Amino acid sequence: MTHIVKPVSYSQTWTFFDGEWREGNAPIMGVRTHATWLASTVFDGARAFEGVAPDLDRHCARVNQSAINFRLKPVVDLDTWIGLAREGIARFGARAELYIRPMYWAQHGAGGGVLFDPETTNWCLCIYEAPMPQPTGNAITLSPFRRPTAECAPVDAKAACLYPNNSRALIEAASRGFNNCLMLDMLGNVAEFGNANVFMVKDGVVFTPVPNGTFLNGITRQRVIELLRGDGVSVVETTLRYEDFVNADEIFSSGNFAKVAPVIRIDDRTLPIGAVFTRARRLYWDYAHAVRAAA
Repeated sequence: MTHIVKPVSYSQTWTFFDGEWREGNAPIMGVRTHATWLASTVFDGARAFEGVAPDLDRHCARVNQSAINFRLKPVVDLDTWIGLAREGIARFGARAELYIRPMYWAQHGAGGGVLFDPETTNWCLCIYEAPMPQPTGNAITLSPFRRPTAECAPVDAKAACLYPNNSRALIEAASRGFNNCLMLDMLGNVAEFGNANVFMVKDGVVFTPVPNGTFLNGITRQRVIELLRGDGVSVVETTLRYEDFVNADEIFSSGNFAKVAPVIRIDDRTLPIGAVFTRARRLYWDYAHAVRAAA
């Protein structure tokens, strides 16, 4: 039986692979590539928008640490990642809204099976147009799917194999009319959203799940905490249950793709786009532009 694959129209994309820049959705893996069928891939994601690229260095450093934690070889040094990223950004318009994705993967297996050979680590840097989502607000619920622990998944790396679980959580939430969902860890404590870290506000105090090895302590998450505390806001990293979010005054997310975004409904309860979220988003944007000005 013949299956016809419909062409997909991708946004403007440039990928540095095998020593050169390639335009479009460049083919970089084959059907025998270990990462294609056994998910031996780590990546990171930075952003460029409004002429700035906040924390680009930290995202480039993290992909190397993810490679180490995943047992791949980080064969690209930090300065090279950053230099290539800036070179790639310059291929777009000055105000382009971009996603910047450095990647490592295992090219070959060891013995042809599940075990990959770290000596065959390959890499690329992909940069593409991805409009920044407007902060109109998400409706969220509780996911039946949970975040794994270090005993059963490589949670200390930004590894591609972790994301199908988050994807099915988002698909399940969407089937019930929600944009996103909160995922619990194996002990029943809130870990994160399906695609971002989470914050809540109660009586003027900001609370966020304490990193416990079941989710990445996001770079944007760390930056938001630093900025809020520097602006006099109390931020508490602690163990939180779903009921805490049900009764929160505000809920918002932090993540690389949307940066800081509000929640406007949890289950059937409406929430305001609150003052603390607005403050956090303003602080982040001010920080991003101040870094460019200082440079």
